[in-house]
Amino acid sequence: MIPELGHFALILALAVALVQGTLPFVGAARNDIRLMALGSTAALTQALLVILAFGALTQAYVTSDFSVANVVANSHSAKPLLYKISGVWGNHEGSMLLWALILALFGAAVAVFGSNLPDSLRARVLGVQALIGTGFLAFLLFTSNPFERVSPAPPDGNGLNPLLQDPGLAFHPPLLYLGYVGFSVTYAFAIAALLEGRVDVAWARWVRPWTLAAWCFLTCGIALGSWWAYYILGWGGFWFWDPVENASLMPWLAGTALLHSAIVVEKREGLKSWTVLLAILAFSLSLLGTFLVRSGVLTSVHAFAQDPARGMFILAFLLLVTGGGLALYAWQAPKLTSNALFQPVSREGALILNNLLLCTLAATVLLGTLYPLFLDLLTGNKVSVGPPFFNATFVPICAPLFAALCVGPFLAWKRAELWPALARLRIAFAVSVVAAIVTAAAIDGRATLSAVAFGFGVWLIAGSVTEFVIRARRGRLRTMTRAAIGMTISHAALGVVVLGAVATASWQVELIRTMKPGDTAQFAGYGVTLEQVVPLQGPNYIAERATITLTSGGAPYTVLTPERRLFTVQKRQISETSIHTNLLRDLYATLGEGDATQGWTVRLYWNPLAPWIWLGAGLCALGGFVSLTDRRLRVGAPRRSRAAVQAAE
Repeated sequence: MIPELGHFALILALAVALVQGTLPFVGAARNDIRLMALGSTAALTQALLVILAFGALTQAYVTSDFSVANVVANSHSAKPLLYKISGVWGNHEGSMLLWALILALFGAAVAVFGSNLPDSLRARVLGVQALIGTGFLAFLLFTSNPFERVSPAPPDGNGLNPLLQDPGLAFHPPLLYLGYVGFSVTYAFAIAALLEGRVDVAWARWVRPWTLAAWCFLTCGIALGSWWAYYILGWGGFWFWDPVENASLMPWLAGTALLHSAIVVEKREGLKSWTVLLAILAFSLSLLGTFLVRSGVLTSVHAFAQDPARGMFILAFLLLVTGGGLALYAWQAPKLTSNALFQPVSREGALILNNLLLCTLAATVLLGTLYPLFLDLLTGNKVSVGPPFFNATFVPICAPLFAALCVGPFLAWKRAELWPALARLRIAFAVSVVAAIVTAAAIDGRATLSAVAFGFGVWLIAGSVTEFVIRARRGRLRTMTRAAIGMTISHAALGVVVLGAVATASWQVELIRTMKPGDTAQFAGYGVTLEQVVPLQGPNYIAERATITLTSGGAPYTVLTPERRLFTVQKRQISETSIHTNLLRDLYATLGEGDATQGWTVRLYWNPLAPWIWLGAGLCALGGFVSLTDRRLRVGAPRRSRAAVQAAE
């Protein structure tokens, strides 16, 4: 009965979304307050209905209701409770229901927290949100019903993909979807602004917090997914340029550009049409990622759907949202004029350079991701575009981006001089150059490019610290806004990520050896001994666990216990890594195939500064959340008089 209630709630939610997506637009066109107010009521109602539907599916998973086909395909009675719950979104139908839930919650948040919006703008924003929700709810009901029954009900289920039975993957999709779906709000604001033909300071202040929230959640989601791949897949790396990884990186890059361009709209009322375009593209790239993952065109642990009908539905919806948004932009963007004048060397110029480079990075990732798909479609030839392409194109574009990142905050608005800004950064520059030289000399003089990249990471940190110190010397810390503090934290945190990524990718030490109990080896200055391999019984798997002792200078240092697990329901093996970590490196071990006669394949990695990758990502998101607490981002800006605008220019 409860699954039927969940299904009925989805049907009602679709009906409410249709109302929300039509009548508020009529009210905005007619200036009818009652019809415009209906948008908020409908948004709250839709959210409650989708919450009810999601709760019904969750109840079916927790109670192991195997009369529901989705539960049969993705759960098992012996599965731990955490993975029964995460199994709700660990499949195609459930993940789409989670998307619809987050979309409805964002719409309700606009209704609740958007009281300071003009009535017509709020009505149009909620209307656009509802039209997006209509597409996803229709997709669920007509192609991906999560409440479909199966009769007779089997005694047990097939279980969840073992790779997804991990705490990292339990929380990775919700965080990622909060980022993806969060950009739907910026898209809705962009479409509403185009319909009204007006973008101003107040619009930028309303858009920035939604963009910032989506960006923070997406940052956390990407970092958590990278961490999961690092310690679960057993390859010793943190980023593999997999198309599914790229699908999340593209909207992150576009969202980062949007954050910076919105600042120009708020401060100088410039880049209006460009900011609106970025808002459309950020959400369009989120939908593109959904199409790539859910359509079946990619083969991946994330690619749940293999039904062509589903893929065509998502593709049609993607083309409608993106094409419709771009068509409206082409029609209305010329009306979004700006009188803001500035020199190339200025804060505005630095932000434009930032935007151009970020968009170039996003276009590079897009090309490398889609090229194999188009080539296969047109010629039938299959090619793989992997790390060599992305490293050769992505890294050189990052260099000028990082070089300019620390200079921008030292430039004045409208007109500035470059040399005084560079003079303030002379110590930061000297420190970064010394770091690069010392790194090349101490580690590997042949790895010049890696040493230069390491120097860029130091430059980002030193430049951010320099900005903070200069503000402190001038006694401006008390007046420093939380948005500025958050920006400084995020810029420095990016440098931490760069240091970790460069060190791990460039100076990793690897040992692969077949070992029997009692065998020893030397590895990265440590003595390694395989003590034993013993069987182990888990809640829904059987395993072999190795005990590997490491010594340093002849003294015991640490013990690593990697496992090789066989999930009995799915008959699938996975590796469970063992990692000893500190702030300077990871000691990383995996256990491969083998037996007592032939020995087991043992793989060991020494990954310098690997923890800095996720420490930096966490600090980057923290900086965004600190900026989000800035009161100015929760209060709409008043209209500026014509005299004030002319004075600012």
